[in-house]
Amino acid sequence: MSGFVSVRNLRKSYGSFEALRGIDLEISKGEVVCVIGPSGSGKSTLIRCINRLESFSDDSAILVGGNRVQPGRSLARVRAEVGMVFQSFNLFPHLTVRDNVMLAPRRVRRTPRDAARQQADRLLARVGIAEQADKYPGQLSGGQQQRVAIARALAMEPQVMLFDEPTSALDPEMVGEVLDVMRDLAGTGVTMIVVTHEMGFASQVADRVIFMDAGEVIETGPPGRVLSAPREPRTRNFLSAVLNH
Repeated sequence: MSGFVSVRNLRKSYGSFEALRGIDLEISKGEVVCVIGPSGSGKSTLIRCINRLESFSDDSAILVGGNRVQPGRSLARVRAEVGMVFQSFNLFPHLTVRDNVMLAPRRVRRTPRDAARQQADRLLARVGIAEQADKYPGQLSGGQQQRVAIARALAMEPQVMLFDEPTSALDPEMVGEVLDVMRDLAGTGVTMIVVTHEMGFASQVADRVIFMDAGEVIETGPPGRVLSAPREPRTRNFLSAVLNH
């Protein structure tokens, strides 16, 4: 089967440490996939490879919408289709919230200023912070900044959204507001790959859950089965540790 995002024999090493050990994945258009697993299992490395923020072995292949992810001219094309939201918000502190959202469409897509502004205001309303448009990131809470980061990624109208533990740097009371935005987004048909420790979110929103450990995919399946009745001992051990914490 060939997916919209296709990962084949993905290998990544840091010196003698093998972070990813030959991962194969097919993710369909519109599918919401949550990737779970212990720290150091390779989850973040996996999604950073999808838009080539990390290099990977020459005998590995990643395709997004049929375009191969590789250095060169085609990489900019792929990255324009892939939005990414990180643990840290990475907003430009000297730009207003609205200008942060407008920046990529103006620079990359050459969107006219008025159109970019209208789009930014629409996206900020969509993530529930329209009234913050003229503020600077430093004037916002962490949860608000992460919602700006989501709006900024959506401004490029990506085909795929990657989330790298988007709530892990937030205070507990701010986690829900970001997950609510992601829940709404999952209902719009955008392909989402989410690295997360939020098991409740994964069980409610994911079409599929992937459990990784030691650079390998150990188990994959519908959230109801993987999270409630895992088949692999390593998955069971991880979930019992996380859920009883």
